Amino acid sequence: MANEDSEISPSAVQGRIDVSRPHSARIWNYLLGGKDNYAVDRAAGDKVLEVYAGMQDVTRQSRLMLTRVVSHLAGEAGIRQFLDIGTGLPTANNTHEVAQAIAPDSRIVYVDNDPLVLVHAQALLTSTPEGACDYIEADVRDPEAILREAARTLDFSQPVALMLMGILGLVSDEEKPQAIIDHLLSALPSGSYLALYDGSDADPAYVAAIAGHNANSGAVPYTPRSIEQLSRYFDGLELLEPGVVSVERWRPEPNRWGEPVPVSCAGGVARKP
Repeated sequence: MANEDSEISPSAVQGRIDVSRPHSARIWNYLLGGKDNYAVDRAAGDKVLEVYAGMQDVTRQSRLMLTRVVSHLAGEAGIRQFLDIGTGLPTANNTHEVAQAIAPDSRIVYVDNDPLVLVHAQALLTSTPEGACDYIEADVRDPEAILREAARTLDFSQPVALMLMGILGLVSDEEKPQAIIDHLLSALPSGSYLALYDGSDADPAYVAAIAGHNANSGAVPYTPRSIEQLSRYFDGLELLEPGVVSVERWRPEPNRWGEPVPVSCAGGVARKP
């Protein structure tokens, strides 16, 4: 069940939603075929697709990797706590649904900075009776606030899966994404895991599409990074096989979208020793 003090009134935040500027969570929702987005988000998504039609494959394959990661962590790795930062809008196979289907006592905290996600928090906060689910409105750039609020639901003396799926590309080099990861991981005990993926610079067409998006959309800029840069996020951790790879290559399984296609998005999973 969600914490009682986490109950949220949609009317309390609806007025804070800026429909004049696109937001990454809503653009992603649109590209995944969701309905929780606005005209400005659809226009931004369409512009990306005009330049890079493979963007829809990026969203789909990334989502499938998230599902496989959570399944592994809740299953084989035995993790019962998940801190999912940059969760975005609810869609099929959310982290808590996948984790609690395997281990009903799993505890999940979602973090996002889009008020529209707050409007949908009741859907996110649906938990099994044995487990718990909470939502924090916060920015990944404020890890201390995230840890403080997450401690209401998670026990940081026990292993936690820190999930940073597609969020660090929104953090510029000047904002030091590695320092954010280090700060978050420092609060987690041995046996915890870091799981992340982000846009990579492997496909020049993807990089060009993102550059156009950054210049013209008015949304927070996104920074694709090299596989080498993404790999450095896992320094000091025990990287699971197959390492840091394109998301469709991370322990692939049959899926409803057919044979996976190569995409310009890469990630991995690692254990904190």
